[in-house]
Amino acid sequence: MSENEATGVVTVEPAAASPVEPADAADEIENEGELAADYLEELLDIADLDGDIDTYVEAGRAHVSIVTTGEKLVGRDGEVLEALQDLCRLAVMTQQGRRSRLMLDVAGHREKRRKELQEMAAAAIAEVKESGSSMALGAMNPFERKIVHDTVAAAGLVSESEGEEPKRHVVIKPA
Repeated sequence: MSENEATGVVTVEPAAASPVEPADAADEIENEGELAADYLEELLDIADLDGDIDTYVEAGRAHVSIVTTGEKLVGRDGEVLEALQDLCRLAVMTQQGRRSRLMLDVAGHREKRRKELQEMAAAAIAEVKESGSSMALGAMNPFERKIVHDTVAAAGLVSESEGEEPKRHVVIKPA
């Protein structure tokens, strides 16, 4: 701290910046899950809903799962689940100052949906291979489209997303 004798103004010199090690990426991702879990615990308490919360990291992404028997937190076609995921991502972004890609599952809904989509994609793949013609599937959210794209790619075919939200869909094309 120094004082200018002529003006009497006191200035404060900033402290020397201490070197801060950037957090390990895996720790940051794990922290995302923990922040989301804390947020969801408070939300469940406020809403007086039961559920256990599990967190884990898979494929470079934080996953948070609410283990419960009810479907209230899933909603029709997963709409409540999607909204809760968006809220969790916002809560994490507010704390960490960067965008979160965490995935939320409730009552195993996403895992059940993943299996359904893989089966549907397999049937569509077989039809495209047999007919040699492209096939458009119904409208899907980004999570669902990604599962279909991955399944199609694993089968050696090509797929594209077409259309505008909320009617964006996958078109499977022959190789």
